[in-house]
Amino acid sequence: MSVRKRKWKRPDGIEKEAWVVNYTDIKGVRRLKTFTRKKDADEFASKADVEVREGVHIADRDTVTVKKAGELWIATGEGEELERSTINQRKRHLKFHIEPFIGNTLLSKVDARAFQDTLRAEARSPAMVKKVLGSLGSIFADSIERKLAVRNPVRDMRRSRKGKERRAEQRQKGKVIVGEDIPTRDEVKALVGVLSGRWRPLLLTAIFAGLRSSELRGLRWQDVELDRREIRVQQRADEFGEIGRPKSHAGERTIPIPPIVINALRAWKLAYSRPIVGRDEDGAPVREDVKPHHLIFANGAGKVESHANIINRGLVPAMLAAGVTVPTSKKDKDGCVAMAAKYSGLHALRHFYASWLINRPADGGLGLPLKVVQERMGHSSITMTADTYGHLFPRGDDADELAAAENALLG
Repeated sequence: MSVRKRKWKRPDGIEKEAWVVNYTDIKGVRRLKTFTRKKDADEFASKADVEVREGVHIADRDTVTVKKAGELWIATGEGEELERSTINQRKRHLKFHIEPFIGNTLLSKVDARAFQDTLRAEARSPAMVKKVLGSLGSIFADSIERKLAVRNPVRDMRRSRKGKERRAEQRQKGKVIVGEDIPTRDEVKALVGVLSGRWRPLLLTAIFAGLRSSELRGLRWQDVELDRREIRVQQRADEFGEIGRPKSHAGERTIPIPPIVINALRAWKLAYSRPIVGRDEDGAPVREDVKPHHLIFANGAGKVESHANIINRGLVPAMLAAGVTVPTSKKDKDGCVAMAAKYSGLHALRHFYASWLINRPADGGLGLPLKVVQERMGHSSITMTADTYGHLFPRGDDADELAAAENALLG
């Protein structure tokens, strides 16, 4: 490794000078890198010397820009036949959040911490910053496999954070709160009381089985054992209506369901809106018989129902009818404050299901242990369940239980 000054004359006679770093990379290839200032050349030489000795140096000409690496990353996902929604998310992250800021930066020059600061300065939400950093880390992982990079700066940044910083980040995530993120028992009772028509069995299944929207939309009659009172989650419908297996092995599960869901499904099966297959002599529609492979909550054409329809035509009107609302800044036609649905996403019902599994029987819950809650929710790890819902589990040291323990010990 050497740093030397080089002088030369241009064809027009003007003298030029630069500082050249001469070194051999980890492949044994001799490299020259030119700088206008000696300070920059010395800094590069020191850094390259360490990287070569550690076996993590890649010359600029052997790497690519972040934009190119991102395109290769998307191609990898397409080759692995990832879901279309996953590929589209990769494309959005690359186009709108990564390329505008570091798209033309070589992989070897990416500063993950500075990129994170840029995203925050550009008013990206904490959740979006986390997702985009995850995508950048995935781009580097793919590039390492392609021998275009030897170090993942996103992973290095996360490993370097101290315990205090990690705990602060956990606090910023917040906890799901009953009455804010999770409907209360009274709110659920009011909601159940107004459910009717085609949305009643769907929303009852969401409340008392905790299925994700994609799992509800992909549920078939053959997946429900009415006599055994259970649902088997075996497939899901993505945002494009394409049917596939659950995203993880844990997503494939069997869930026991209460009588209210069984009765609603039985009634729905009798009135099931089946696909029209023809017309009789009077012109009336002839519908296909109910078959095991039919989707339970299909649209009128027998196809996958859209998530937007479930929210806008099912959940939100039911919330308004049940009085589970919050005031808005708008006025209605009578000049009164307009109300909006308090919970506008199906995931609120899934949160309630988790709390129902956790709560004590005396509080109207099932009192199940953490591992069973994880299995019923279809979480890939027990850590995910604990991080999201751990604070909802009853404490074993409340006043009544402490009094009982004291009495048992001291008599």
